[in-house]
Amino acid sequence: MTLDPGVWGVLATPLTADGSAIDAESLSRQVRHYESIGATGLTVLGVFGEAARLTPAERRTVVETVVGSGELPLVVGVSTLALEEVCAEAANVLPVVGSRLAGLMVQVNSVDPDALSKHLNAVADRTECPLVVQDYPVISGVRIATADLVAAVRTVPAVVAVKSESSPSPPAVAELAAGLDVPIFGGLGGTCLLDELAVGAAGAMTGFSVPEGLLACVGAFREGGFEAAHDVWRDYLPLVNFEFQAAIALGLRKRSLVLRGLIAYDAVRPPAAVPPASMLRLLEEHLRRTPGVS
Repeated sequence: MTLDPGVWGVLATPLTADGSAIDAESLSRQVRHYESIGATGLTVLGVFGEAARLTPAERRTVVETVVGSGELPLVVGVSTLALEEVCAEAANVLPVVGSRLAGLMVQVNSVDPDALSKHLNAVADRTECPLVVQDYPVISGVRIATADLVAAVRTVPAVVAVKSESSPSPPAVAELAAGLDVPIFGGLGGTCLLDELAVGAAGAMTGFSVPEGLLACVGAFREGGFEAAHDVWRDYLPLVNFEFQAAIALGLRKRSLVLRGLIAYDAVRPPAAVPPASMLRLLEEHLRRTPGVS
């Protein structure tokens, strides 16, 4: 079994106006929107979901809300690196997910392929879950050579996909796709989506605030290859680029979701920063010019 190709939307975790609690109704609205536009599945408790800034009780609430709001298969993220902590995070939410689980997303935690293989196999044995391996060195602090990641993943039968977010991502995706028999998904806000598809990516797993664009690009690539996808994706690239700004990316994306009527508030938790007013005004200009925004 592997993850189905396509777009796996990464859910934001909407918060109340003061950021103190989960806004369950806004989260449900996001889920329903992804279902209505044809997403392959959803990723919950990812980096875009601020999982590392949520309490265990809040993480469970998020998963309960998502499970109760739709029918799409779910990839569920864990935010820690050490085996015991990974298993504890998983144990907190897996009973809620049940048969909806498509994969437990685990971060690369070592540059040593043997150590990584041992860790991933231990997680799979302890949780009895299929695994999605996330390579995101900016978040994990671990920068593994792509060849070593290939070597590690080959020895872990439970892996059903790799999410590649090691920049520059297109060369990494190309090497992973050539060396592995599981699908490779790009992230990084969709900034390299077209090139990732061109070198073998199965789709996107990211939190761009206009996922209709991700679906349009992936669908066009399937039907007409690079040229067709290029023609579609260029209309979304200004917003993709604008949203992917260090420190304020999450705040910008949440504000986009507010302006789209998908969540009620754009509160974020530190270390994410609130974008300055100048950027919020510019965001509105970008959104007005982006196809599929409603």
